[in-house]
Amino acid sequence: MEERFPRSPEDVGEGGSRDVTGRSPASCVLLADIGGTNSRFALMEAGEIGPVSYAKVADFPTVRDAMAAFLAQTGRSRRVGTAVLAVAGPLVNDRCVMTNSPWIIDGPELRAAFGLDAVHMLNDFEAQAWALPALRPADLFALGAQSATKGEPMLVLGPGTGFGVSCLVERRGARLAVITEAGHATLPAESDREERVIAAMRRHLGHVSIERGALSGAGLETLYLAIAEVDGVQPPPRDAAGITKAALDGSCALSRATLEMFCAILGSVAGNLAVTFCARGGVYIAGGIVPRFPDFLAASDFRTRFEAKGRFHDYLRVIPTSVIVKPDGSFLGLKAFADHTVSAI
Repeated sequence: MEERFPRSPEDVGEGGSRDVTGRSPASCVLLADIGGTNSRFALMEAGEIGPVSYAKVADFPTVRDAMAAFLAQTGRSRRVGTAVLAVAGPLVNDRCVMTNSPWIIDGPELRAAFGLDAVHMLNDFEAQAWALPALRPADLFALGAQSATKGEPMLVLGPGTGFGVSCLVERRGARLAVITEAGHATLPAESDREERVIAAMRRHLGHVSIERGALSGAGLETLYLAIAEVDGVQPPPRDAAGITKAALDGSCALSRATLEMFCAILGSVAGNLAVTFCARGGVYIAGGIVPRFPDFLAASDFRTRFEAKGRFHDYLRVIPTSVIVKPDGSFLGLKAFADHTVSAI
């Protein structure tokens, strides 16, 4: 179940309520997944995640306004003691300047504004990595029949507003989600045609990253225009959603060629990251784009390109790849992190 919430006064939700004895009620945990386009919030009480509420980042000037609006509409009876936030951007000293939105998320500032005991901040794909052990077969669309090796690194990656990557590593019972900014690495080419397409991008962008050149919403649009330039055709104006729709319904050959190259590049990048992290525990695709067309991805060159690593073909051939199709799966990761980190919930 999802809820959408309106704007609320800035100071709603600050501090904590008290019962008639003057004591604070037992606290609950605020969970949030904050992307470049959408923010999502939920409360966790007694280990159970409540309904997830959605809001567009553009509708609120700051994350504090969005949090206040969410807390105002919950009608909660228990004090919020801790917040666990997944944020789409690099974290430095409990502070994140969002990569693809104007929000600045400052942990100490939010702690003071809302009277919280603690604010824990994670990279958004770090939260996705924490969720991986909790995913069930029904939460996944398998791209092949391979089986994961238990206890080995599990890799999650995905195009959305940006391109995120994280890897969950388990050693002697301890888990660590490795944080990366791999989306800003250079976009690779594996054919003459891709080299020409990337060269066209480079003339306009300079450095062509994985995220900006292909594997994100904006990247899909860049790829569309670059293919049109290489092919010498006039592209109809389309955003990422329009390109995807026209590719899937067969109404535009340029859009279909774009989505096919997108899937092939995703396979190459996923394979590169799988060998980088030795991800024999599986490769999982998240984000806001690919779960919309898992069948198209399965029929594309994704898996062929994933395995095409020369002498390491056999190494990659047995690694399973799946699309995460569970809505709001990141909240499983936020819960897992909270259970692991927060001593009193």
